Amino acid sequence: MKNSPSNPESVETAAKSPPGSQTLLRGLDVLDAVVDGPIALADLAAKLGLTRSTTHRLANALIDRRYLTFVPRLGYQFGPKLLELGFLAQRQADVVQIARPHIEDLALATEDTVHLGILDGERALYLDKIPGRRRVEISSRVGDRQPLTATGLGKALLLDDAPGRWQSLFDGDRIAGAPEADYGVWTERMNGYVAAGRAYDLEENQDQIRCVAAPIRDASGRIVAAISVSSAAQYMADDRMESLTAEVCATATAISRDLGWTDETPRPKVRK
Repeated sequence: MKNSPSNPESVETAAKSPPGSQTLLRGLDVLDAVVDGPIALADLAAKLGLTRSTTHRLANALIDRRYLTFVPRLGYQFGPKLLELGFLAQRQADVVQIARPHIEDLALATEDTVHLGILDGERALYLDKIPGRRRVEISSRVGDRQPLTATGLGKALLLDDAPGRWQSLFDGDRIAGAPEADYGVWTERMNGYVAAGRAYDLEENQDQIRCVAAPIRDASGRIVAAISVSSAAQYMADDRMESLTAEVCATATAISRDLGWTDETPRPKVRK
């Protein structure tokens, strides 16, 4: 006689599933149960609410297809097939394609220009731009490489970096022609941006243009891109920038989730 399933949601899902899909769903439940590391057969069966024989049969099928492996004295754990699929999924994840509907919605909601960019060496490379509805001229173009330390988007890309790297990039940007700035003031602001999980551009790159930016993370937790909402300073008073923060961060989080990031994803170590 089978044990009662420990997860009521699994029971409900199975009841609503098309005929013939129950085995597939149970196989997926097995994979979910192994996510925390090696697990013995008895513990796996108890976690799934299944008999040992049924659990053993499901696990062996997954081992045959290389989704699981069995380690003596430890139990079942993820197999090489999942590593292969994870790698392929990351390669196929086009951040521009994934982010586009999200940044279109953000531009529509804010009526301001939205940028998407990535780190390209020691510059911020703009991959996409959605113009806003306001009559504001923003000189950026897709393909532009902008200074990291003078743009909101660039600073959002640096939120995981060590302060020592900030200094090097800041000095390099000034040498390359970025507008002059006081490093002490800049550092104080950056520390605040790190704590808030977002960054601002306070007319530091283009006169009379301000922006709010936030980082995008992938399944590893690394910052792989960033978005920003930019507009004329007259539309970007301090209180509006503060109110935009939640919206910009929510959009960045939605894109991150589509790239595989979750709330449980550990933060990576600070980049040196």
